[in-house]
Amino acid sequence: MVHFVGAGPGALDLITLRGAELLQAADQVIYAGSLVNSALLKRCREDCRILNSAEMTLEEVLEAMERAEEAGQTTVRLHTGDSSVYGAIREQMDRLDKLGIDYDVVPGVSSFCAAAAALRTEYTLPGVSQSVILTRMAGRTPVPEQESIASLSMHGSSMAVFLSAGMLAELREELLKGAYTDETPAALVYKASWPEEKCIRCTVGTMVRYAEENGIRKTALVLIGDFLQSDYERSRLYDPAFTTEFRKGKETS
Repeated sequence: MVHFVGAGPGALDLITLRGAELLQAADQVIYAGSLVNSALLKRCREDCRILNSAEMTLEEVLEAMERAEEAGQTTVRLHTGDSSVYGAIREQMDRLDKLGIDYDVVPGVSSFCAAAAALRTEYTLPGVSQSVILTRMAGRTPVPEQESIASLSMHGSSMAVFLSAGMLAELREELLKGAYTDETPAALVYKASWPEEKCIRCTVGTMVRYAEENGIRKTALVLIGDFLQSDYERSRLYDPAFTTEFRKGKETS
């Protein structure tokens, strides 16, 4: 059996209870060494086989899973954050289907959630934005043309940009082709929830300078949008005059 487990954003206590229990019981753990907090591996048994997938190909990962399955052992495939976001798990699951190896998926806390928590902010503010775009810059790995930063920026909604902290100058240029301006609020969140976490509020126009001044080149999320400012409308759900399924609104003078 293979368990795909979301390790969470980095903090040791932000892995789910289910994920932690599977990690403690695993015969083999294959973890994304370039991103997962290796301190989580202290939860593993002393006799657990631990492999770093940063040093492996897809084929080598699958071979290790297959060997464990043949030996009647369980494998935890430990991915950063939530494995459904840039986790590259689909190609693994498709191959496991062909091999007839059973698996399941345990969700995790994504770094974009941890970043908002660190900033004490909310992506979906009434009257500001009711949509969140999760995306990344095109680099060595391309993105579909219709999903370019310039195209997505036309919406002007809340945006969390992954895997792009080393391309901030290019990111700024693309953002300015859409609904954002140099004055649009932005934030750089480095290693959200880790002990070395940094939260830097800036603007689209100043994020390159702030990143350079703080030595941020990778492992940071870039957040963009007016949700980072202070103006918004009150939620109608909790407005005394608003009727819901559970309570009747009261007229106010």
